[in-house]
Order: sequence, then C-alpha cells, then structure tokens
Amino acid sequence: MKRPKKKEENKVEYGTISLPTPLIDKIRKRIEGTGMNSVSAYVAFVLREVLSSDSKDFFEKKDIKKLKTKLKSLGY
Repeated sequence: MKRPKKKEENKVEYGTISLPTPLIDKIRKRIEGTGMNSVSAYVAFVLREVLSSDSKDFFEKKDIKKLKTKLKSLGY
C-alpha cells in the first residue's frame, strides 16, 4: 500500500524577472566581497527591505510636497 506524499508546507516557489544587463553588472560590482551569493539574492533582499518598510515613510514629507508640486506643474 502506497502512502500519500505529504505536501511540503514551507516550499517556496520562484518566478523569473528580467533586468537590464547594465543594472545586473552594477549589482554584481556592488555585491563583490559582501558574502551575498547572487544577484537574485541581493535583489530579493532589497525588495524585502523596501516592502517591509511602511510605504508612507518611504518618502519624506518634504519630498512628497516637491513631487506633488512638480506633478501639478505638469498638469496632473
């Protein structure tokens, strides 16, 4: 009698994204000697940091005011 396979609960699935080659080259230079083992690992780390921060605090209030002023001057 065969036992049913248990579903792996913590299995992470991966997708693919494309980045411009010059950006990948910059990332490779940035991670040299850091212990970061790949461009993908670095990009995932940076995105986790950005997404974990409160998006309201991502820009300072003065930056938001400047952006709104620029957008208004452009007709938005």
